[in-house]
Amino acid sequence: MKYITLMIFALLIAGCFNDENSSGQSGITLITDMPEDMAPVDDSGPGDVNEDTDSEVSENPSGKPVATPYSIFPEQNFSATNKEAVIPPQCYTKHEGKHNPCMICHQNYTYKSRPNYMFDAGLQSAYEFSDYGFTNRWDNLFEDRTERIAVQSDEEILDYINQDNYSPLIENLKATPEWSGPVPEIENLHLAAEAFDANGFAKDGSHWVAFNYKPLPSTFWPTNGSTDDVMIRLPAEFRETECGSGEYSRDVYLVNLSLLEMSFQELTSISIPPVDETAICVDVNGDGVLTADVTEVKARENYVGKAASEKVEHMLYPQGTEFIHSVRYVGVAENDEIVVPPRMKELRYMVKTNFYPDSWLESAYGNEQQEKIDGLLPKYVYREEGSSNEFGWELLGFIEDNQGRLRLQDREETQFCMGCHTTVGSTIDQTFAFARKVTGADGWGYIDTRGMKDAPSKAWADNEILEYFKTVGGGDEFRQNEEMLQKWFNSDGSVKEEAVRAADVYTLITPTRDRALALNKAYRTIVEDQDFHYGRDANLKPAVNVYREIDESSPVLPDEKTRAYDIRLSWD
Repeated sequence: MKYITLMIFALLIAGCFNDENSSGQSGITLITDMPEDMAPVDDSGPGDVNEDTDSEVSENPSGKPVATPYSIFPEQNFSATNKEAVIPPQCYTKHEGKHNPCMICHQNYTYKSRPNYMFDAGLQSAYEFSDYGFTNRWDNLFEDRTERIAVQSDEEILDYINQDNYSPLIENLKATPEWSGPVPEIENLHLAAEAFDANGFAKDGSHWVAFNYKPLPSTFWPTNGSTDDVMIRLPAEFRETECGSGEYSRDVYLVNLSLLEMSFQELTSISIPPVDETAICVDVNGDGVLTADVTEVKARENYVGKAASEKVEHMLYPQGTEFIHSVRYVGVAENDEIVVPPRMKELRYMVKTNFYPDSWLESAYGNEQQEKIDGLLPKYVYREEGSSNEFGWELLGFIEDNQGRLRLQDREETQFCMGCHTTVGSTIDQTFAFARKVTGADGWGYIDTRGMKDAPSKAWADNEILEYFKTVGGGDEFRQNEEMLQKWFNSDGSVKEEAVRAADVYTLITPTRDRALALNKAYRTIVEDQDFHYGRDANLKPAVNVYREIDESSPVLPDEKTRAYDIRLSWD
């Protein structure tokens, strides 16, 4: 893929563990006090294990006490359980020549229409894996967890998911001298929507902004095991005005976020929460007059404020763009409403460290395609403080240890994340969620699917979830979410179209209380086992519609069953 000149020993230490043909490559209230300042990012090498894990209290650099310090560093294993961890479990689904969940990730688009040149729609039809990848090593799919689910009480699991494991992580990152990576901090993030104002701006002044988006079918639907949220932060110059004092300006920030959104959605104008043109000295609506309370932004070649020299690039984030993505359990409120609970399964962080133009990306995708043709195994250089996907982004992930505390992901756990955030055909600049934001002013705010309409994919005329049900034959890739099958499908397998059309997104993708609690219990058994290398899907029963081995007898999906798809949505 892309090559870094290192001594062989250094490569081994960095985590390139594949030794065969390889290529280079809203919340329930629970308040905990948190330190205030974001720690600076340091590009120095990874630190050692935090040795002082037994003391009751230690001091962080701000002088504040840290309760129950623990090591954030995982035990590293240089021997891979799955050298093709970039192939997710869903890719082994038996499509039986008629079901097509693969369309969500694998697509071709008109040449030069977007900066994604993977052109991998062929994966909808055939299991085009390396020889090594033909064996499904996600053994957790086939484990029977029914007895371990049954012994956990509802009260026990509710108590568990309503605990805050995010704030202790942030405290420990700050208190660990060996940690040189970023600290993805938003005060009270464990409280979900409570950490943000009505327009999605973090109340702590950290400049993180939450946006409302439609979860991607179907792994991130709560009915399949997880709730989540995504926040974005642009670099300082995109948040500061050149007018007057030249300091932070929310209006400048909103305008630049909107210009970025328009570049992804290919719009010429967009609605925006009211901004004051006279305060930022920019005519953002293009009417030739500086006016207060402007609610529309017109597309322009460059960003505004101190980022005015930066060109708005088609479907590409500026260098320095950051994302926080928290993946959480399925919360259940007292009225049985499904909510985002405090406890996180994972905390994911991305930062765009390098901006690569479209021409460079086309070449990089070409290299990736050739390596797949050659049957080479994927490889990347793992760094504890953030691993490069070699398309401009560094990825950092935290996952629960066996006590439910968030720790760094190890090499193979991180490789799992690389699969979706490197080279799949559907992503836009290696990301999913921002392209699915509710368009314009209505989309600035913490995720809330209540009342959200089932907007169509831009590639389709009809509602996205309705079309997904029809194409996939179920409410999940594995077609074994029994609750979804009973609720939205007839006995002959056809979709209850009238009911689906009448429902909002929340109703369509959330589970009942009983299923939510069972999913939480199932996932907790994986946490206890710490065997994420074998999969992290919370199946209530062993998978049936999934291959253990792919061979020449595995059917090919007919051409007429393949489908064009766009992760972007038509909200109008």
